[in-house]
Amino acid sequence: MDYFDFKQFRVYQHKAAFKTGTDGVMLGAWADASSASRVLDIGTGSGLIALMIAQRTDASIVGIEPDSLSCEQARENVEISPWRDRIEIVDTRLQDYSPGDKFDLIVSNPPFFRQSLTGSDKRRANARHDYNIPGEEMVKAVSRLLAPAGKFCLILPYAEAAIFIAEAAETGLFCNKILKVKPLPTSPVKRMLMEFAALKSELQQSFLTIERERHRYTGEYKKLTADYYLYF
Repeated sequence: MDYFDFKQFRVYQHKAAFKTGTDGVMLGAWADASSASRVLDIGTGSGLIALMIAQRTDASIVGIEPDSLSCEQARENVEISPWRDRIEIVDTRLQDYSPGDKFDLIVSNPPFFRQSLTGSDKRRANARHDYNIPGEEMVKAVSRLLAPAGKFCLILPYAEAAIFIAEAAETGLFCNKILKVKPLPTSPVKRMLMEFAALKSELQQSFLTIERERHRYTGEYKKLTADYYLYF
């Protein structure tokens, strides 16, 4: 489908390297933006997470995206949204991005498949693999861009998450909150949503199961995403 409708906005996605997916929706709904006045979305893609955060805050939001077609798509989606005056889309790599001010919240649904086959689609490969934003480079960039009391939230597969937590700690970003996600009750944990900050605190861990069985969503998943999905 060329677009995906949410309760308060539409996301066109035919130009974006990736379509709307569960990972992005979970992160956009889970990230704590309650005290953020400036938000950065790293690798904004179609603009989904930026739009989700704009829906529930008054924050000024910047989405950066190195893929030019995805960037064009995000700008189009922002322009037809109710929050076009508060969201800016910038066509740039994270490593090259140097704004004047720091951010209270940084979010990212990043490329995460390390040491795996890339496939034949170069745009999808760059979006899925960590060639453009290796973990250590993301940590350094986030440390540079994050306000002293700011938070950094991202989603990763379970194995990659453990590596990233260690990399971040070495640079002075500490994981203080984790949501472990299982697709089904009988599944192992597949994804981890994490919140980092420069100040270390007691780790908060929680769990979420997406479906009781195929296409039958759990109450906890519905509660997390109810402000966005049309059918919840």
